[in-house]
Amino acid sequence: MTEGLYQERNLTMLADFYEFTMANGYLESGAGDCDVVFDLFFRRVPEAGGFAICAGLEQVIQYLQNLRFTEEDIAYFRGRGCFGEKFLRYLRDFRFTCDVWAIPEGTPIFPNEPVVTVKGPLIQAQLVETMLLTTVNFETLVATKANRIVRAAGERAVVEFGSRRAQGYDAAILGARAAYIAGCAGTANTIADREFGIPALGTMAHSWVQVFPTEYDAFRAYAETYPDNCTLLIDTYNTLKSGIPNAIRVFDEVVVPRGYRPKGVRIDSGDLAYLSKKARKMLDEAGYSDVQIMASNSLDEYIIRDLLLQGAKLDIFGVGENLITSKAEPVFGGVYKLCAVEQPGGSWEPRIKISETVEKITTPGFKRLWRFYSRENGKALADYIALREEPPVDDSQDITIFDPHAVWKRKTVYSYTARELLVQVFDKGRCCYQCPPLSEVRDYCKAQLDTLWDESLRFEYPHRYYVDLSPKLWQMKQDLLVKAGGSAPKEG
Repeated sequence: MTEGLYQERNLTMLADFYEFTMANGYLESGAGDCDVVFDLFFRRVPEAGGFAICAGLEQVIQYLQNLRFTEEDIAYFRGRGCFGEKFLRYLRDFRFTCDVWAIPEGTPIFPNEPVVTVKGPLIQAQLVETMLLTTVNFETLVATKANRIVRAAGERAVVEFGSRRAQGYDAAILGARAAYIAGCAGTANTIADREFGIPALGTMAHSWVQVFPTEYDAFRAYAETYPDNCTLLIDTYNTLKSGIPNAIRVFDEVVVPRGYRPKGVRIDSGDLAYLSKKARKMLDEAGYSDVQIMASNSLDEYIIRDLLLQGAKLDIFGVGENLITSKAEPVFGGVYKLCAVEQPGGSWEPRIKISETVEKITTPGFKRLWRFYSRENGKALADYIALREEPPVDDSQDITIFDPHAVWKRKTVYSYTARELLVQVFDKGRCCYQCPPLSEVRDYCKAQLDTLWDESLRFEYPHRYYVDLSPKLWQMKQDLLVKAGGSAPKEG
């Protein structure tokens, strides 16, 4: 786990006020110690994509490890005048004792499957709702967007440039983290390098060029300072008439004579396809075919794709505002819903939320989540949600799955490997999960993305990946719908 900025930060009070009024009410009514299960899940992928990428678990763990109420917090609640001393004593003695399961960071995830499951006393499980959502929603949103951009770039590197356009400093820092998980090569954010070991990359701004009497003087001064890592910003005045010629001159006069090779040039404005092709030709003719051309300027996956289709000679992309804010769709719709209540004797009574909006109907019960992979090619075949009371999936046996929304659509899965996705991260309030280094999370993410079919990777109209329910879970859901006064078809 990362030491420093986010390790000892107490964010217990980052909660919606109703979570505290409900907690007080639970305590007064005697329901506070009742054990419950909540699931955090999402209903659809942003930008109609094929999948999302889970991120934020390390920050969730750090938050849960630091849950405590200070005397200042208790004084605040006393001052509100609507909380009794019983509740204030409860807060003073508060200890997190829940069990928590979560999908590891970097895993592709799909709508309506549990990403985080919390089991424990009702008050505790309810109080963590807002912070879990704000953490997982944001980092997952940025990781998902970043990977779209990385995939558009193909083998070319993408560097996260979004700090100055992020919605606040936490977004800048954790957004850089999420982008790195999803495949970005580095970040312009220095603190993200210090905190998470994400390579911090950067050269100069236009102000550097403007400070010096001439563009040539600016380039020469930079090259003399950084001859071993010389990348020059060439569009301050005129990219082709002065920027590239001055860069080549400085490469010839300063960098090469000192025994180094220049690293690159960056273009931040204009027609990037046209300029990069012209710049590439000029650099090659001058003997600098190894010098990379970097592009920035409000890029996203669609612009990058179009640039490459137009034959742009670009090697690196710096992507800022459209990545860090997921500008095209800046909200990840994760929700946190009650799905089971423990009964005397230890059995779990399912709970369901019913809505006129079909997609808002929840899946009840205390659940497990499996992913099936083909033994032939390692590709992910489907996800499978079952009740925790059901026996583990035996992948030595064929299994028939069906679309929970169209039960006549069935498929028998054979020659597959079943992997349980939810791993336990807290056992009765004690962290039992070791977060891997961020570089390993990044490698894991890449490996898991390789298990997805190409059809799921399309930006437009991707193949729908199926998240199926076990027959027992499906029937439970239908029975609850009927009991609530609705009607539902019988499975089969």
